[in-house]
Amino acid sequence: MEARELVVAGSYELTPSRFADERGVIAVTHDDRELATIVGHPMFPVRQCTSTRSVRGAVRGIHYTATPPGSAKFVYCPHGRALEFVVDLRVGSPTFGRWDSVVLDGDGAASVFLPTGVGLAFVALEEETTIHYMLSQRFKKEREHAVSVLDPELALPLPVDMDLCFSTRDRDAPTIKQARDAGYLPRYQTSQALEDGLYLALPPRSD
Repeated sequence: MEARELVVAGSYELTPSRFADERGVIAVTHDDRELATIVGHPMFPVRQCTSTRSVRGAVRGIHYTATPPGSAKFVYCPHGRALEFVVDLRVGSPTFGRWDSVVLDGDGAASVFLPTGVGLAFVALEEETTIHYMLSQRFKKEREHAVSVLDPELALPLPVDMDLCFSTRDRDAPTIKQARDAGYLPRYQTSQALEDGLYLALPPRSD
């Protein structure tokens, strides 16, 4: 597995080992030992897995989970192609307000690892783009919030060669400044403490 540390502290793009023959391709999309070597701890306890399927031009995000409890995420694209934006929404973080981008697709089988408190958005670049999420907390609608992907302060480079489709919630979401001023955003120290707590109860690896 190859790894690229993203601009957002604690976030990584992970590119797995792939094995190809005349039948097709096998990709190791997650290896706990390799992940631990890269990020310094094993995979968080997975509480829920969720999938989305989107039309070309669909925009989802910037989404984040209220902290506490927050949610760490492991995200990959088994089908289609997506432009993912990872945005640091943790007030007090050394990279607060900064972002990075990753293109995920079914061929490359790359994934993104996000710590607690970090925001995520994506644009589907192909029809029927499927995104799979592994979450450290179960999804509850009342805990999920959004910051505007159109925020000029963030200036995310959204594609201009397609019609973009937004939900009402995402289109009307506050800017990062508005969300910060209202006290909605995660705090960095709280996010870090919750992140550390995810791994304290994990049993030791036997390998």
